[in-house]
Amino acid sequence: MTYVTSPHSGDTPGDFGRDLLSNLYYQRGTTLESASAQDAYHSLALTVRNRLVDRYIRTAAAHYRANPRFIYYLSAEYMLGKQLDQNLLYSGTEDSARRALEGLGLSSSDLDALDVEPGLGNGGLGRLAACLLDAMATQDIPAVGYGIRYDFGIFKQAFHDGGQVERPDDWTFYGNPWEFHASDDQQTVGFYGHVEPLEGLRKSWVPGEVVLGEPSHMLVPGYGTTTVNIIRLWRARAARESFDLSRFGAGQYGEAVEEIVRSENISKVLYPDDSTELGRELRLKQQHFLVTCALRDIVRRFRLRNNDWDDFAGKVVIQLNDTHPVMAIAELMRMLVDEEGLEWDRAWSITRRVFAYTCHTLLPEALETWPVALVQRLLPRHMEIIFLINHLFLQEVAARYPGDDAKLRELSIIQEGGEQRVRMAHLAVVGSSAVNGVAELHSRLLAATTLRGFAELWPGRFHNVTNGISPRRFVRLANPRLSDLISGRIGGREWLTDLDRLVELEPAADDPGFREQWREVKRRNREELARHALAATGVAIDPDALCDVMIKRFHEYKRQLLRVLHVVAQYHRIRRDQVQDVVPRTIVFGGKAAPGYYAAKRIMRLANTVADLVNEDPVVSPYLKMIFLPDYNVSRAQLIIPAADLSEQISLAGKEASGTSNMKLALNGALTIGTLDGANVEIRDRVGADNFFLFGLDTTEVDAVRARGYEPRAYYDRDAELREVLDTVAHYDKEIVDDLLNRDEYLTLADYRAYVDCQDRVARAWRDREGWTRTSILNTARSGFFSSDRTVRDYCRDIWHVTPLHIDG
Repeated sequence: MTYVTSPHSGDTPGDFGRDLLSNLYYQRGTTLESASAQDAYHSLALTVRNRLVDRYIRTAAAHYRANPRFIYYLSAEYMLGKQLDQNLLYSGTEDSARRALEGLGLSSSDLDALDVEPGLGNGGLGRLAACLLDAMATQDIPAVGYGIRYDFGIFKQAFHDGGQVERPDDWTFYGNPWEFHASDDQQTVGFYGHVEPLEGLRKSWVPGEVVLGEPSHMLVPGYGTTTVNIIRLWRARAARESFDLSRFGAGQYGEAVEEIVRSENISKVLYPDDSTELGRELRLKQQHFLVTCALRDIVRRFRLRNNDWDDFAGKVVIQLNDTHPVMAIAELMRMLVDEEGLEWDRAWSITRRVFAYTCHTLLPEALETWPVALVQRLLPRHMEIIFLINHLFLQEVAARYPGDDAKLRELSIIQEGGEQRVRMAHLAVVGSSAVNGVAELHSRLLAATTLRGFAELWPGRFHNVTNGISPRRFVRLANPRLSDLISGRIGGREWLTDLDRLVELEPAADDPGFREQWREVKRRNREELARHALAATGVAIDPDALCDVMIKRFHEYKRQLLRVLHVVAQYHRIRRDQVQDVVPRTIVFGGKAAPGYYAAKRIMRLANTVADLVNEDPVVSPYLKMIFLPDYNVSRAQLIIPAADLSEQISLAGKEASGTSNMKLALNGALTIGTLDGANVEIRDRVGADNFFLFGLDTTEVDAVRARGYEPRAYYDRDAELREVLDTVAHYDKEIVDDLLNRDEYLTLADYRAYVDCQDRVARAWRDREGWTRTSILNTARSGFFSSDRTVRDYCRDIWHVTPLHIDG
């Protein structure tokens, strides 16, 4: 491979300023004197990007020469976060850029404010994907991420009368300077149509509708290394000549662009509402669109240096991030059998060795299934392939468990009884070489409950890979004050790529001077949060109050409702002048609910209602404030997490797969109040039981409560404070209270008293300023395990079987 080093790679402020002006002139077509703020921002972004391009070309050349095994990461979402600050850090140009901008009379903070988060993700699934891409590049792992380039992302969240309002996230309104378009490298994606027989098991699918996938890519640089990988994103476009000129000429303007609109809807938004038949079809279209584009691109890349299909599994690993991309298994079989002419058994052997599957849930309702009738209509050939995969698999099961029809029904990819449905998690397990959970408890429960039959059939296929987070994003960029304090104490910044070195902070926990510095960092971060909160919500919060944080996607099992109930209890205690167990506290909520998830949205509205009740009460508000920062995303996380003192991880035990906000908060010195759920278990094991506020039922006790017949109303009857709390809530939303008293699916009332008592312990601990600070330091010092670098090393060792490929600088 031939490549040319970019001339725009100087390291001095003068070099940087010269290149910025060049981009302003030749890319934006303007001068410094007449440039708009967007002109200046885009020129800055291009100047930084160009410094990464040279590294990317070196990386691509090294990969071409070495022909290594690649990791291809397929995910429906990525929460990448803002790119400017990260790329300044990773390109080593923070200081030269700042000085160059000053010399040109430009404000770096003003330009940074124009940097927009890519609207490609929503929650922990997408942020994990972004952290893993970052870690793979940092550790020199050849990798490409694949996703959809959504026009409007998930949505921008606002509140009206306390309720969530969804607005379009037009994140590319002014363009995206970080991406490279490749309009001439489109892929064709088919839908509907019919199937025609060829010879043997080989058939020809004749689609009834065709859509084009247009790729672009963004750079994924590693930190402290030359490697720059990419994330390749696909946008849906109509086929050429889809515009009906004759209808347009006849004044039928809507009809003239109908085919274009229908095609491009596929990549409009992340997770379209699936409460309607059309919404469900669009979701399945999205998934097939992603996997078809990705697989064709993977095959193209494979053929750059290889031509024997028997080498494919040795060069390709495809990691499926949850069930959204699982249709790739059927699509690869279709490509190998129907297009490439491979015999079924050979194609199946290749397919099973290529794929690996990460399961992110224990909730049966969260394991995707699709109606067979929908798949047959939209993807007729794929449904035939899935039926055949299932038929051959059930023959294997029958040989292992002769005469056991119940076992066949349990493991079948096709769910029978009523409407036939395709169980995507079952297809993922059957068609993969490895299946992993994302925390020790989650992986254990996955094998013992959710996918038990498969774990008994193939015990060696199941693994645990505990999630991790990027310390570059969530300490160095999010919390620069703490980052500098840590670096000054342990010497240098090597800990950013070797997070286990944080253990060197442990002796500092007993140093009064260091504890004072630690508290000062926390206070300044709370001051910054207070300024933002006032601007965003109009509520003034006390930077000296305990900052109590619950930031996560809204879902009933995560039990934001339990947090609200405790706030109401505190409200009544303060009103009764029972302040002996109350310390000044600010409750911070952040998170979105799916547009169609009405139960979660009711809880969100209640949270805002209670916030108004608390904040507007002159007796209560000096002790207790509650804010809900709208439109939670990576940028909001980077603001909230450094300021947090208490991390709320209060899901019902056995429901949370892992969680990553728990890791981010602990790494930044927040103490956790939580149940033994998800990665909480591992956090508590590592930071120490004395440094973790544990409450609530464990998984065994949850099962026991359910087994003997859970009666939530009994807790209401015998707990006077709980009764007062629920009676107050009923005044604002009786439906929520009725559900708690008569159903309470997630045992909120069963854990209420233990939670309130544990919060009283938190208040007592907060009063011991030195003791709290010591515990905060130990939480950070003992969180090195939760680096995404360690997560990637675990994947490389146990599942992917790849080694780093160092790129010469």
